[in-house]
Amino acid sequence: MVGLGITFMGTHIIKYCWKKGWITDIWGQLPIITLTVSCFTVAQNLHGSGYIAAFTGGLLFNILAKKESMHDLLHSTEGTAETLALITWVIFGAAVVGQSFEYFSWEVIIYALLSLTLIRVLPIYLSLAGTCEDLKSKLFLGWFGPRGLASIVFAIIVLNENLPGGKVLAMTVVCTVFLSIIAHGMSANPLSKIFNMTKE
Repeated sequence: MVGLGITFMGTHIIKYCWKKGWITDIWGQLPIITLTVSCFTVAQNLHGSGYIAAFTGGLLFNILAKKESMHDLLHSTEGTAETLALITWVIFGAAVVGQSFEYFSWEVIIYALLSLTLIRVLPIYLSLAGTCEDLKSKLFLGWFGPRGLASIVFAIIVLNENLPGGKVLAMTVVCTVFLSIIAHGMSANPLSKIFNMTKE
């Protein structure tokens, strides 16, 4: 609720400034980022989940922005979002993966491989049942999506709560993400080309 409230008020302020021409192209990236940080910070200080507040706030802003035709604001923020995501992956690779190899037991590796294949593909395949998607499309979607930084965020939440077995869970996430980067990174272009050729 915190994220929704802040986003609702913030979006109306941004909308007013946008219509007045007070937001230039140079500064267009800042309002949404500021809104996101505000949702996260307030929710955390109120002992809520900053991640959920920022996520729900983003959903609401997307709806309101489309309604008010503020597509340019969203577009200008995408570059910043991609840059921050890239920095996250660099830090993840440099500070986490290298120090985690010694904790990758055979159980962790097997579960990580299952997460990338059966556990990942099957639910997506089943969720597409009854749609017009063919077998190749379902398998393609199951292999490549959904992906993102959510796994790392959830692992951090688990570690911060000091839950029993939290370290094993975190190492499983690290192993899964590491294997995902390799497997999906190497297969993205070849499989995309094959998929496009079969669709033509």
